[in-house]
Amino acid sequence: MSAAEYPDRSRLEAEQLRLLRGMIAELVPANRFYSRKWEEAGIAGLPASLEEFSRLYPLTRKEELVEDQRAQPPYGTNLTYPLERYTRFHQTSGTTGQPLRWLDTNATWSWMVDNWVEVFRASGVTHHDRIFFAFSFGPFLGFWTAFEAGLRLEALCLPGGGMSTQARLRAILDNQVTALCCTPTYAIRLGEEAAAEGVDLGRSMVRTIVVAGEPGAGIPATRARIERLWPGARLCDHHGMTEVGPVTFECPARPGVLHVIERSFIAEVIDPATGSPVLPGEIGELVLTNLGRVGSPLVRYCTGDQVRRSISEPCACGRSDFALDGGIMGRTDDMVVIRGVNVYPTALEAIVRKFERIAEYRAEIHSEGPMPELRVLLEPVPDCGDVTALGAEVEAALRTAFNLRTPVSVVSPGSLPRFELKAKRWVRVDR
Repeated sequence: MSAAEYPDRSRLEAEQLRLLRGMIAELVPANRFYSRKWEEAGIAGLPASLEEFSRLYPLTRKEELVEDQRAQPPYGTNLTYPLERYTRFHQTSGTTGQPLRWLDTNATWSWMVDNWVEVFRASGVTHHDRIFFAFSFGPFLGFWTAFEAGLRLEALCLPGGGMSTQARLRAILDNQVTALCCTPTYAIRLGEEAAAEGVDLGRSMVRTIVVAGEPGAGIPATRARIERLWPGARLCDHHGMTEVGPVTFECPARPGVLHVIERSFIAEVIDPATGSPVLPGEIGELVLTNLGRVGSPLVRYCTGDQVRRSISEPCACGRSDFALDGGIMGRTDDMVVIRGVNVYPTALEAIVRKFERIAEYRAEIHSEGPMPELRVLLEPVPDCGDVTALGAEVEAALRTAFNLRTPVSVVSPGSLPRFELKAKRWVRVDR
């Protein structure tokens, strides 16, 4: 599709309203969760405009869904159809609290696969590619939809579940893989393993790496590190959630900018404290309404993702789709307060990843005293050299960035855990 063929804002919003009204009409009274929620809010009838929808319809928060599934186990009341119509089960990873169980019908699953097809197309992946999926399939959504989207593209899809890092690396090389799907953390892990084995990834056939599952590609230092480890490969970011599905793809013209798939979602950015909308260019919480997952919908769902809506519309790529500068900048529930200073994991990673001599790191929140303390463990690469100097350099960088003294310890190579899916580098140490 050429830039001239992308729908403008008015066409996008007209289609969104049409889909939204159709979905709401199907939810009431069949979906008990939303029928009850909207009745309590005094809402009757269908929204006349997107502005009216955002003004009148209440937000949906994860805590409501957790409580609903606790009260009505195992799946809660946010189901529009009889249970017999549902064919797919997934659940959230539980990294930010109680896991949520989510069901899909054949139709809603196909809708999500269509969204991942759009992610691939925006990333330049076609049926000519050989796509390797470097992850183990589990109950959370992960790359399940991505794998089936690759099949729908009629690309050659290679599953990498149940394989060691060395075996995955060998499969990528032996099968002349051209596109790789994994988390940012695991792209680094594969690249470091190749370097340790003396493999020049610049001679591999991989030309596209699509990453998801955690912030990383939107952090310039992490992006640069992955691209150095995989010379000649273009890194493409994406984000989604088990409970909403695949949401964004990286702008082909502006690296680090994510476009919301607006034919499938209504996106808003709000002040999480007040619920009021924030202006383009300001940071707020991403709120999503899916327009095709009618069997298990989410309407004005507070995702917890911190984003900044771009002020550049239409985009340089020609699209008018909602654009997020810097991608997912962090999560509202990830922030920790250390001696009065707000510290986000993405901000710490942006600093640590600038040091090529660091192979892995771990952030520990110690709460044995009157106030929590942050301590950072660094694992150097095998040929790091002066590890004492490295620790001092990182400690100074953290002090400059946060105006906070953060103790840094250097541990032996290979001592910190490695991650295939979402990395769990932040841990609480209670004594």
